[in-house]
Amino acid sequence: MKICVFGAGAIGGYMGAKLAQAGAKVSLVARGPHLAAMQEKGLRLIEEESGTDVTVPVTASDNAADLGPQDYVIVTLKAHSVPPVVDKMKPLIGEGTTIVSGVNGVPWWYFHKIGGPLEGTRLASVDPGDAQWNGFGPDRVLGCVVYPAAEVIEPGVVKHIEGNRFSLGEPDGSKSERAVRLSEALAAAGLKAPVRPKLRDEIWVKLWGNLSFNPISALTHATLDVLCTDPGTRGVARAMMLEAQQIAEALGVKFPIDVDRRIDGGAAVGAHRTSMLQDLDMGRPMEIDALVRSVQELGRVTGTPTPTIDTVLALVTLRARVAGLY
Repeated sequence: MKICVFGAGAIGGYMGAKLAQAGAKVSLVARGPHLAAMQEKGLRLIEEESGTDVTVPVTASDNAADLGPQDYVIVTLKAHSVPPVVDKMKPLIGEGTTIVSGVNGVPWWYFHKIGGPLEGTRLASVDPGDAQWNGFGPDRVLGCVVYPAAEVIEPGVVKHIEGNRFSLGEPDGSKSERAVRLSEALAAAGLKAPVRPKLRDEIWVKLWGNLSFNPISALTHATLDVLCTDPGTRGVARAMMLEAQQIAEALGVKFPIDVDRRIDGGAAVGAHRTSMLQDLDMGRPMEIDALVRSVQELGRVTGTPTPTIDTVLALVTLRARVAGLY
């Protein structure tokens, strides 16, 4: 089984290092100083919870043609980075290749095999020009919800902070052979990879927080513990989440927890700076479309009003544009 992790930054590097440690035939696509360091010295993985610090030899390149067709291509880029590189990924895709979408936000394949009148609906906010729908084909896709927290602390060095679950799911909810094979490979590498019959439910529970906490933190520079407990920002987050819940339930999603428990869970994380705030501080493009605009688009698709989401989206989009990050 050949596995390529495309976008081997923090999360992709963590997954790739664990697979390589377990002896899997894994390759990594990365770029810049991080790639150069991995090629020269290997990929160093520091695991905070276990206290381990290992350097793993890895096959890494910035050119997919060096690696050839794969059984699985695990995409761990940020959502806005994927459509522009679809053509660059073509050398990795053979007749039986599965594309594993480990990307935050509403996935581009959301309406593939969902059934009903919205079957096959395309989402311009996450797949402009249908680049992925036409370039990969939705039949290749296997969904993945990513839970670990990790960061690249210097080129070639990934620090894993917590979490090791990568939930997998077919768009039609089946327990397919390809999903089980990948689950077993990830489990052999010490990762949790359950195959879920209703992955869209998990997508929404994670998105619930990302939709609200991320843009509010980028606008206020507040950490999670502050924005989830301050009455004003908690109220804004709650209103956004209730709008999103109405959209999701219109699409058949069932939430296992209520909105206040979800916000309390965010507060319990502590003084964490969300990924969108980190991107703003570091001058990197912000994941506004995948995390917020996509939900607004789904509101239009389902005929659900999104006044609070619309307001926050307008503010954070302008904040990003002023900073040159959108």
